[in-house]
Amino acid sequence: MANLDALKKKYQPVIDVAQTRGVSIKNVHIENEKLLIRGAAPNDAIKNEVWAKIKAIDPVYADLTADITIDPKLPVPVKTYDVVAGDTLSKIAKHYYGDASKYMKIFEANKDQLKDPNKIAVGQKLRIPD
Repeated sequence: MANLDALKKKYQPVIDVAQTRGVSIKNVHIENEKLLIRGAAPNDAIKNEVWAKIKAIDPVYADLTADITIDPKLPVPVKTYDVVAGDTLSKIAKHYYGDASKYMKIFEANKDQLKDPNKIAVGQKLRIPD
């Protein structure tokens, strides 16, 4: 018999990512001896983030069934980043997008508080677009 608490603990990082990224979780329970996580994501990118987390925990996920659909009516939560000493927009872009040259994407999303992409200040809270 599958242990709900043990499986929930194993896959808690998946549930956490899903919740912070706006996935509406409908079920988390045992079904057919596996943990079932059923929910709806606001878009494909967020659905893919959830799947990436699942595969990072267990590449074969033999003890999990994830039924994640897309519901475009769900709001996409805004990712934010708090600037710390030594940060640059390029460094932040490399972290979020894997490509430092995408720094202008962050600059464009924060033009209300940034006038120059080369000047960011410690403590600023920047929006990180998808």
